[in-house]
Amino acid sequence: MPNVTAKFKVTRITPWGYGSETSEVELTPDYAEGKNKDWADKTPSGVIRMTVRGEVVERFPLGQSFEIIFHPEDSPASL
Repeated sequence: MPNVTAKFKVTRITPWGYGSETSEVELTPDYAEGKNKDWADKTPSGVIRMTVRGEVVERFPLGQSFEIIFHPEDSPASL
């Protein structure tokens, strides 16, 4: 089964206060400069939300784009 690749960017970072070092990072599709052109025809929207702790949030600066690759775990390429 082929991989599915999409371009997402960080659109929101929400710290969870009260002394916690936990934040929620939200990524949404990135359409700048033709990114996601092929993918957008079939799946035009999406949201990825992750809860991260500590310094990990620094790896997801607001506005940063990421290439997300969905690779089936049981595919022959992962064996």
